[in-house]
Amino acid sequence: MLSARIRELRIARNMNQVQLADELNVTKQTVSNWENDNIQPSINILVKIADYFGVTTDYMLGRSSSRTINADGLTDSQIAHIQFIIEDILSE
Repeated sequence: MLSARIRELRIARNMNQVQLADELNVTKQTVSNWENDNIQPSINILVKIADYFGVTTDYMLGRSSSRTINADGLTDSQIAHIQFIIEDILSE
């Protein structure tokens, strides 16, 4: 599950493995190995990946299918607007 989540989140951000590796200060080969389920990231790196993508470690590990969006610093009006956009997308 972890390997698939890393790949899905990376692709959703329209990133290649090199770009993700640069963001996490690891090699492209390391990202490739994670995505091919050859190795697992350390706990510290798992937290760093989750923080980078704005998801929980439970989501990364497949213990939860719930994703969150960090709305820190947004006004109530801005949050309401984002909720409206999400509802609109879900209704399609």
